[in-house]
Amino acid sequence: MDNKPLSELSDEELLARAETPKASPIVTATLIGFMFGVIIYSVVQNTWGLLTLIPIFFIYKLVTGSKQQQK
Repeated sequence: MDNKPLSELSDEELLARAETPKASPIVTATLIGFMFGVIIYSVVQNTWGLLTLIPIFFIYKLVTGSKQQQK
């Protein structure tokens, strides 16, 4: 999707942009909290590896995705 200013978009393009689904902040916060729980469990059980790295990657993607939605 191109990043044209809103003043240059047609009515149809504005409606299409408004209808795009956005993640709820509560859902995002819940997922991040769950993934932090998985990381803490992994650290307590001394199982460093994919069980620790995968949630870190997903947390990063959720945080950067939410910043892009705010623009």
